[in-house]
Amino acid sequence: MHNHSHNYTIDLNKAFTIGIVLNIVFVIVEFIAGIWSQSMGLLSDAGHNLSDVVSLILSMLAFRLTKSVSSKKFTYGYRKSTILVSLINAIILLVAVGIIIVKSIEKFFNPQHIQGETIAWVAGIGILINAFTALLFFKEKDKDLNIKSAYLHMLADALVSLGVVISGILIYFTQWYIIDAIVGIIIAVIIIISTWGLLIESIRLSLDGVPHAMDIDKISNEILSEKHVLSIHHLHIWALSTTQNALTVHVVIDDIHRMESVKASIKQKLANLGIQHATLEIEDCKSTCTQDCL
Repeated sequence: MHNHSHNYTIDLNKAFTIGIVLNIVFVIVEFIAGIWSQSMGLLSDAGHNLSDVVSLILSMLAFRLTKSVSSKKFTYGYRKSTILVSLINAIILLVAVGIIIVKSIEKFFNPQHIQGETIAWVAGIGILINAFTALLFFKEKDKDLNIKSAYLHMLADALVSLGVVISGILIYFTQWYIIDAIVGIIIAVIIIISTWGLLIESIRLSLDGVPHAMDIDKISNEILSEKHVLSIHHLHIWALSTTQNALTVHVVIDDIHRMESVKASIKQKLANLGIQHATLEIEDCKSTCTQDCL
């Protein structure tokens, strides 16, 4: 079991490293090609692929920080840094998208001659790199939500690059240079749509809100369904990182002598619901801090 876990860590670190290096090289190539050909389609796609690099780095960071060791000053380790970096990443992406939209609108009203074949070839390379990077995470995508996120991000970007290829081909055969500006705006809109959810969820988690995947009513009912549980109160759920969740709750039971068995059963139920860290305060009718005991 230990060896399997060790190999799993090595394989994923290698996958992240290869994916990050490949995408950094491609972003540089695509940016230079975009400047040389004056293509907003390529420049906006370079910006999008830069978000891929950041996304992969964040995913790798989240993967590694789940193993961080706590200290006297950081009792949960550095897990929550993944949430803060996600928020910063979302803000930077939205600012970059604003710049792309402004430049694309300028190109829309003042279209300039660009090399359609250059756009098609460079974006074609992007399809191969994004698809290959997605393939690196294919085997593990169903084992870790963080890995699945990286996989889906790269797969979606392969489709975006396909759109840029199509625009390059159309420009080459039709000389309709306005297509480049339209593609730039479309890609910017795609980035906004994909980034908006990241922004909202990052803000929510930064404020210790309930993670989107957590259903607080379902969790409450699951605890209340436990035998000997009379009521619960002071229920709090928050994220320790982008992959780990925590919960605290006061549980009133009818027999304090069954405290340990009830606690163990509830913690198992919470683990099945995706809550890795649960702190339960068990009370009976004599010691409860509320008046709702039967």
